[in-house]
Amino acid sequence: MELFRLLSAEELEKKPIGDASKIMYRIDKGRIKPSKMLSDSVASMIKGNEEFVMVDDQKVVYETAMSLAKKSSNTNKNVLIVQGGPGTGKSVVAINLLVNLIKIGLNSRYVTKNSAPREVYQSKLTGTLKKTEISNLFCGSGSFTECDKNAFDALIVDEAHRLNEKSGLFKNLGENQIKEIIDASNFIVFFVDEDQKVTFSDIGEIEQIERWAKDLGANIFKQELISQFRCNGSGDYVMWLDETLQITEDANVGIENIRYDFKIVGSPSELREIILEKNKEKNKARLVAGYCWDWKSKRDEKNYDIVDEKSNFHAKWNLASDGSLWLIKPDSVNEVGCIHTCQGLEMDYVGVIVGPDLVVRNGEVVTDPAKRAKTDTSLKGYKKLMKEYIQNFNDKGYEGVLCIFY
Repeated sequence: MELFRLLSAEELEKKPIGDASKIMYRIDKGRIKPSKMLSDSVASMIKGNEEFVMVDDQKVVYETAMSLAKKSSNTNKNVLIVQGGPGTGKSVVAINLLVNLIKIGLNSRYVTKNSAPREVYQSKLTGTLKKTEISNLFCGSGSFTECDKNAFDALIVDEAHRLNEKSGLFKNLGENQIKEIIDASNFIVFFVDEDQKVTFSDIGEIEQIERWAKDLGANIFKQELISQFRCNGSGDYVMWLDETLQITEDANVGIENIRYDFKIVGSPSELREIILEKNKEKNKARLVAGYCWDWKSKRDEKNYDIVDEKSNFHAKWNLASDGSLWLIKPDSVNEVGCIHTCQGLEMDYVGVIVGPDLVVRNGEVVTDPAKRAKTDTSLKGYKKLMKEYIQNFNDKGYEGVLCIFY
């Protein structure tokens, strides 16, 4: 089959000179669209996958987002803010949106700061732990510092409360991730739970998103996800947990009538035995812990990180070689994941090892950030902030001693 050949002088004379069909202009001015092969491939991945089935108000949010995406343009920028607590299906809606926006030909991306949700949901769609043709549909929140204005049709920002101001390894790139994301797309949906902010650098508050959307001339829409399906009766469970941890008061909710399996055990060894047994069902039970133990095994595999000699418990943090996919690795049930890196991911059962940074003293729940591992950077700057708070307290002429941390 002839692919290329040289034209004769006679043939050249018969050919029109120049770009009569304006191909270069159309390429330069055209918008990138997903190929039919890609859209068909992604659509087939979600079909019949139980993990991405939507229910109740998830469908309402999905339909609203699809409608807004279809009518958005360079001159009609729209921002949808979706607020929802843990287990309300924010990520399920987000993945459905990505797949179906691609299916109708819109250049879209799934965006998170934390790499774990991106890699886990990509692997669940494809059924493989390897990089595939859809890898480019998932990107980090710092990917838009030099992006052209309205380069995308739609950006789906999951775990938006984790967005930062600056991007890059040294936090020295860009101006503001919220601004840059809104600037880069005709339509943006932010999935937010302000109660799940982790570090002082997390800026993804609804007020901030609304301010930047207004400044950039975007129309603002807001919806809320309430139905919780990850665990039975989890709406009441979350309220009970918030009251138990003294985050809120007077919730007046118990868990006696909730079909939810909650236990407090006396040792991490006992907890591990329960999780190992639960994991036999669907490989969806894992151990996690607060970052109160140094990651010694990262440099020396012979070391254990979390040790409780009383109950003969010895465990390691998740393997660095597994990266963000530790949660779905079959053997990772024998390891312990950090509460930071598992945020936004799905488990049927989770065993939480509570460290010395959270204690109950005389009936009062108190925290001590000094008990965190020295390698934990999530609370970096808290000492400076505490000093400034105390100084401000004293400057106002209040008497007595102010105690922030115990």
